Amino acid sequence: MISPDKIGSVAIVGNGLMGQGISQVFASAGKAVTLIGRNPDSLAKAMTTIENNIAAFVSHDLMSREQAAAAFALIATSTDYEDAAGADHVVEAVPAVRELQREVFGRLDAICDADVVIGSTSGQPISLMVDRMKHPERAVAIHYVYPAPLIPVVEVCGGTRTSPEVVTWACDMLSAVGKTPALMNKEVDGFIINRIQFAMLREAWSMWANGVASAEAIDASIRMTLGRRLSVTGPIESAELGGLDIMHMFAEFLQPDLDTSAKPPEKLTALVEQGHFGLKSGQGIYDWGERDGQALLRARAEQLFRHLADDAGQS
Repeated sequence: MISPDKIGSVAIVGNGLMGQGISQVFASAGKAVTLIGRNPDSLAKAMTTIENNIAAFVSHDLMSREQAAAAFALIATSTDYEDAAGADHVVEAVPAVRELQREVFGRLDAICDADVVIGSTSGQPISLMVDRMKHPERAVAIHYVYPAPLIPVVEVCGGTRTSPEVVTWACDMLSAVGKTPALMNKEVDGFIINRIQFAMLREAWSMWANGVASAEAIDASIRMTLGRRLSVTGPIESAELGGLDIMHMFAEFLQPDLDTSAKPPEKLTALVEQGHFGLKSGQGIYDWGERDGQALLRARAEQLFRHLADDAGQS
């Protein structure tokens, strides 16, 4: 394997939102990127999005115009998997469809040199994707979180056939491009972030579906309490600041009453079956015809940029 700090080129298979964001991460770190997609039209749209997203870093004083131009110039596009052959590192960022992922890893395994690390950003166990590989030891889960350029943490998890050296390499590589690796000791579905996210979401949906509180009340309660605290202290840190004795006692009282349903609430399932998907369809639990979803997306992005500025010591 090439030393992580010597990586010169990266191939990314999949030009959706994650592939776009990961391309930006590597290009901004000075790496030549080949973004591989299905057709020229989608790749052209992806490049426009990447260019706009890089420009946002300039407008937030996190990059100079010269740095932005240099980063964008490092990204090339292709519709040919063979163009991954010379890359020092390859990232799979296709839709999380198991058969497709197996196919992609099998093809990349045949194309790339045996010592090139191939990562998956699906947030799913890498062991499920490697059965068509001759060299499964070089496959590792490297789960970037959307939006990849704005979220510092990347989860890293080896599979049952992943070499320990590959896991270490992945963590060192992420540090070299300015990311913070969150190393997992064993595979679990969903990894760290999604497991905690969906534990919270299950309880929020349950309270809404059972009439405990409105969606507005639930969201406001989290935004203006836990949301603010958790940007400084994680859940385990927060519990220890409050006192494990107190939190343990409250857990004994509360945990038996928390939702443990194996499926989403029927009320939510009914919305999905009716085509009410939230912002993208205009209706979900909220009526997005009465709310400015784009303004909310912009506000979230602005907050993430403020966090990045704090990380860089600029504010």
